[in-house]
Amino acid sequence: MYRFLFKRVLDIIISLIALPFVLVISLILSVVIFFDDGGTPFYFAERLGKNGRVFKMYKLRTMKKNMPDLRNPDGSTYNSEDDYRLTSCGKWIRRFSLDELPQVLNVLKGEMSLVGPRPDLPSQEKFYVGNERDKLLVRPGITGYSQAYFRNSISWKERIGFDIFYIQNVSFIMDMKIILKTVTALFQSKNIYNTAVPSPCPTVETVVKG
Repeated sequence: MYRFLFKRVLDIIISLIALPFVLVISLILSVVIFFDDGGTPFYFAERLGKNGRVFKMYKLRTMKKNMPDLRNPDGSTYNSEDDYRLTSCGKWIRRFSLDELPQVLNVLKGEMSLVGPRPDLPSQEKFYVGNERDKLLVRPGITGYSQAYFRNSISWKERIGFDIFYIQNVSFIMDMKIILKTVTALFQSKNIYNTAVPSPCPTVETVVKG
């Protein structure tokens, strides 16, 4: 019952309570981002949603304008503390995952949940094998099991494995544990970046990316 009804109700209630704070913080950060390099504060990223439907995920921009799209060998997005593409304020914003705040709007629209598998790029769908497509049976989350416990310290395929574990065991208690663990992980600032060697995305030359 929780995963099919109460989880969505809880998403809406918590998101509505958080919305005023999210809007204020996002507005302040938008001004900082704009004065940093004069670019648009927001970034709209295409991601895979429930049932494989592509949606635009809202983020605050943390990268400089017109930067190349770099990917890890497994196809996931590359991020590093010394990534030359990051703006000066972008490094700080990413450290505390503040760039994810606008996704509260995605939750209210029904495209995301507060807790769930982190959404993949549409181009990654073709790399799913076996039961990995099961992660598309639920709404993706602002945070999730992998995000809370490992952040960026494990590979994309390992994250999918934990996503499937979450989907098979989702409960109110698990969601509350993930939310609390996420808050703790953000303040500890651990596993923020991955260490894989990046490669240029073969299908995208330059992007304005968050």
